[in-house]
Amino acid sequence: MSNQAEILRKAERLIDKLDALLAETERRFFSTIGESDSSVGEDRVFRWVSRGMGGFLKPVDFHARVRLEDLLGVDRQKEALVRNTRQFLRGYEANNALLWGARGTGKSSLIRALVPAFADEGLRLIEVGKGDLRDLPDIVEAIAATSHRFILFCDDLSFGAEEPGFKDLKALLDGALSTVSDRFLIYATSNRRHFMPEEMATTEEGKEIHPEEAVDEKISLSERFGLWLPFYSFAQEMYLEIVAHWLKVFGVTPEDEEAMKQEALRWALARGSRSGRTARQFAKDYAGRWKISVDERRK
Repeated sequence: MSNQAEILRKAERLIDKLDALLAETERRFFSTIGESDSSVGEDRVFRWVSRGMGGFLKPVDFHARVRLEDLLGVDRQKEALVRNTRQFLRGYEANNALLWGARGTGKSSLIRALVPAFADEGLRLIEVGKGDLRDLPDIVEAIAATSHRFILFCDDLSFGAEEPGFKDLKALLDGALSTVSDRFLIYATSNRRHFMPEEMATTEEGKEIHPEEAVDEKISLSERFGLWLPFYSFAQEMYLEIVAHWLKVFGVTPEDEEAMKQEALRWALARGSRSGRTARQFAKDYAGRWKISVDERRK
């Protein structure tokens, strides 16, 4: 019994030491941000890493694979988000934004493309996973002493009926964490306009139920985003235009353009999606095969 007690005491001391070490590491990290902008000055994109009761900002090695000019077929959405971001960076009124709609149509790419476009004006981006939304107060505290302006980027959000994070995000949008509210905006993407599946709950028999209060509660989250930007699947013509754009970016000139277009359409049909993502994926595949054939002919 004494051996067990001794092991327990040692384990408790070890846990205490680990907690103290983690707390000191986080204290130094946050204090560094508070003393100087240098810790975020060189880095443009961060990811929030949750650790126990807190977390830290981890710089991400960011290379802009998609620029604003690469995003075709979403001119209205792009114009609105760029305008909103420019207002924000100049210290004027701006809205939190929800980009919702069909998968692969450029929602996330549009937000990430803002970084190289506005980094010189002080824009920084923090990616926050849905599971880390409970740490939003810590994230706000971490950026409180910097002079930069931040987009808190929540990608591909959806919530179950009682899933954690819903109320945390709602509180932030409500302004409950208002200490640096003029220094950050929330840009979120979702396949669903209201973040919630149609079936919000089921009875034991499996029948759908839609309590009015619950529905209103869930819809109220999306309504707290002042800017709604819908994204839809592309028409065939636009899809092929995006394919042609990426082939040009990859330095490829198809020898038979009509045959290339037919390949691109079959590629989209197989995936059930005419989206910007599908177009870029096809262009990469086509470009790789085209360049190999060029190499072979040169031998």
